[in-house]
Amino acid sequence: MNAKSDSNEVNAKRLFLAGFMAILATAVGFAVRGGILADWGAQFGFTGVQLGAIGGAGFSGFCFGIILGGIVVDKLGYGKIVALAFLMHIVSAVVTFQASEGQAQATAYNYLFWGTFLFAFGNGSLEAVANPLVATIFPEKRTHYLNILHAAWPLGLVAGGLIGWTMGGSVSWKVQLGLFLVPTVLYGVMFLGQKMPKSEASQKGLSMGEMFKDVGLGGGLIACALLALFFGGAVGLPSTAAYGLAGALLIAVGIITKFAPGAWLMFVLFIVHAMVGSVELGTDGWIQNITGNILTPAQGKILFVFTSLVMFGLRFTADFIERKLKLSPIGILVACSLLACVGLNLVSRIDTFSGAFLALTVYALGKTFFWPTMLAVVGDRFPASGAIAMSIMGGVGMMSAGMLGSPGLGYAKDRFAGEALSEKDAALHSQYKAGTPSGFLFFSEVYGIDGKKLGAVQSKLADARAEASKAGNEDPQAAFSKLSAEENAVYGASIEGDRRTLVADSFLPATMAAIYILLFIYFKAIGGYKAVSIAPSGKTVDAPTMVP
Repeated sequence: MNAKSDSNEVNAKRLFLAGFMAILATAVGFAVRGGILADWGAQFGFTGVQLGAIGGAGFSGFCFGIILGGIVVDKLGYGKIVALAFLMHIVSAVVTFQASEGQAQATAYNYLFWGTFLFAFGNGSLEAVANPLVATIFPEKRTHYLNILHAAWPLGLVAGGLIGWTMGGSVSWKVQLGLFLVPTVLYGVMFLGQKMPKSEASQKGLSMGEMFKDVGLGGGLIACALLALFFGGAVGLPSTAAYGLAGALLIAVGIITKFAPGAWLMFVLFIVHAMVGSVELGTDGWIQNITGNILTPAQGKILFVFTSLVMFGLRFTADFIERKLKLSPIGILVACSLLACVGLNLVSRIDTFSGAFLALTVYALGKTFFWPTMLAVVGDRFPASGAIAMSIMGGVGMMSAGMLGSPGLGYAKDRFAGEALSEKDAALHSQYKAGTPSGFLFFSEVYGIDGKKLGAVQSKLADARAEASKAGNEDPQAAFSKLSAEENAVYGASIEGDRRTLVADSFLPATMAAIYILLFIYFKAIGGYKAVSIAPSGKTVDAPTMVP
């Protein structure tokens, strides 16, 4: 950034650090929730789909916050949106903490679902501010600084993972979750009284319709389709009402944009970002649970922290990769998708702690640059969209993670674990199956393993491991002798379900790789990837700041 004065430079640094702290707060809450999913399942008897839906509210709420915030942020001002986010974070804690032992399952579910939704709404509102703010402050190095901004996410995952690692099993989940309020207060103080810049589009006086034009009906269709899933699933509206409401919103987009079809590249980016949300955030919400089940819960937490540290460090290298290695943002995305596909398959085969480190390193290398680099591409190629396109695309990614990724992986876990147990012993599956079936989109309903019954087996195994450790036996397999043959079969089926879930998950980055490769070829054909800027005439022109 070329600061006009020292005071402006200091202000820019403080705003950047405030945005960093805000994303850190959201990540701490996300990570702690991922670590206490098993606690909620054991305490309230939730199925994998129910836990996935609660986790999904952490994404769908984000979608509403970032889309609504992105649309009105230039009109209301960044400060008011930050204040709203701060309020939502406080209220979310109050609602979530109403869930307690002895409540009806439905009551506890509602408290946890809507508390998570409100938390995520605050998260989305914050990112509606942070992303365009950083893109505006650092127009010549968007990829670099957006990656550094989003390095706060894995750092928050590390903090949240350490909270679960040190407090899990001995401290109430409410205390663990409540610690996200510490960075929340800090970002509130850091944003307080700061003057905020406006986006390039807003500075040039573009109207709402002009900002929305590149999104158009194509981008609106993707966002509204995901909203229809939310209205029908989370809100519980009848299908006709859900799709009718989503259709009305699409018509509103058409009216605002004068029924512009939108840029084809924006449409493709929205589709791919829906996959990014599912494969990155949807998987992040389950990976600690899955690796902890395959190995041990403690090792799962350590691996989660390790993976997040790898991501944190790598996100500071985007400028080096882009400018020194001469790899464009699209090239970075191609490499990431291939690594993520390989990494997920490697994680599905882990048997040892050391092997898990290697597999998760590959996966971390893959997922590190997805989200911020996709935002940078939108900022580079569509500056006329202002904060709107960036926010809607972030909302698409989060809504996909909430309505597709998280519950989809929960369904896969239920399906594959149930199938594995049924194949091994149909009678045992009948004894241990969940009381309610799990369904997802157009897939058939299945009966997974009951959360409370599996939790009891896991608790017994944890006690056996603790006893063996006290006796000086560090062999993790020794504790299995304390389980009955039936309990070993149930636990083994749950692990097999986790492995097959990760393999199924790897098809998403494989599909993303194919799309990114086609985009890479397209940009090569037109002379290379370049950023564009808004000329005084209102048209976009090439900006000579990007690598070819």
